[in-house]
Amino acid sequence: MKLPIALSNRHIHLSKKDIEALFGEGYELTHFKDLSQPGQFACEEKVDVVGPKGTIKGVRILGPARGETQIEISLSDGFALGVKAPLRDSGQLEGTPGVKLVGPKGEVELERGVIVAARHIHMHTEDAEKFGVVDNQRVKVRTFGERAVVFENVLVRVSPKYALEMHVDIEEGNAAGVRNGDMVELIVE
Repeated sequence: MKLPIALSNRHIHLSKKDIEALFGEGYELTHFKDLSQPGQFACEEKVDVVGPKGTIKGVRILGPARGETQIEISLSDGFALGVKAPLRDSGQLEGTPGVKLVGPKGEVELERGVIVAARHIHMHTEDAEKFGVVDNQRVKVRTFGERAVVFENVLVRVSPKYALEMHVDIEEGNAAGVRNGDMVELIVE
């Protein structure tokens, strides 16, 4: 029961309103390259993220636009910015800290939206049937190699729109010695 893993670096999902505030009225994001999940793409555009203690320049935006802006960072990024970003599943933004985003045409002061993304698996419905798991189930995943680890509490997200792939933040992936495309083993108990 193996699947590929991908490491997720810091990035931003912007709402349409915030795209226009940062880049100008009517602005459309520019496709840079497709991501592994169907319909998702990295954009040419980048913005600066400003926290109480520091700034991270040139953080890439991912498209398409979302209903609410979400900034996904690592724990180390949180220290650099001076924000305590909680570990959260994507979209769970209540009680999260905010930051300022600075673009070429304007700035946005966010009241919330900064998270450290929880490890998760995107899984097509056919894969979920094959692996014997369901949407929102928590599983374990084992890596291989010299620094092999077992990731616990991995959220399974099932949709006919997803391609099979586990996502971990770059710090977790580096600590486990894995690279994009490495295979990992799903453990269902």
